[in-house]
Amino acid sequence: MNYFISKYFLIFTILLSASTVYANEVQDIGNQDLIWFMGQGVAVIDVRATSEWHETGVIEGSHLIMFYDKKGSYDLNAWLADVAKVASKDEPIVLICHSGSRSKQLANYLTKIVGYKVVYNARRGIDYWIKQNNNVVKYE
Repeated sequence: MNYFISKYFLIFTILLSASTVYANEVQDIGNQDLIWFMGQGVAVIDVRATSEWHETGVIEGSHLIMFYDKKGSYDLNAWLADVAKVASKDEPIVLICHSGSRSKQLANYLTKIVGYKVVYNARRGIDYWIKQNNNVVKYE
């Protein structure tokens, strides 16, 4: 019984801290905003899996920091360390995935739990980027 109480208390504590500790909000952006941010030197982090990079290509200059591997596993600490190499918590970043869902979840985590101040989510992801005839380069 104590295990279940402890488990739910922990979940409640995490959710409460996520909603109160950091007031930062993730902003969804479209392709025109993404182009503008890239022009300003804001880091773009592509969180998709390697197989996805091969399938569609990648945005030139983006940082390829896969979150889930092909088995659906992840190493949160390693991923956070790689993100920290790209940008500090005070620097803005843009996350992108296939459709905008995965990157939105990770962007929320970075702002609400980790403390990144400004994180943008590329709404509708690389799929929409390509549909609007924006360039990608082949992943090597």
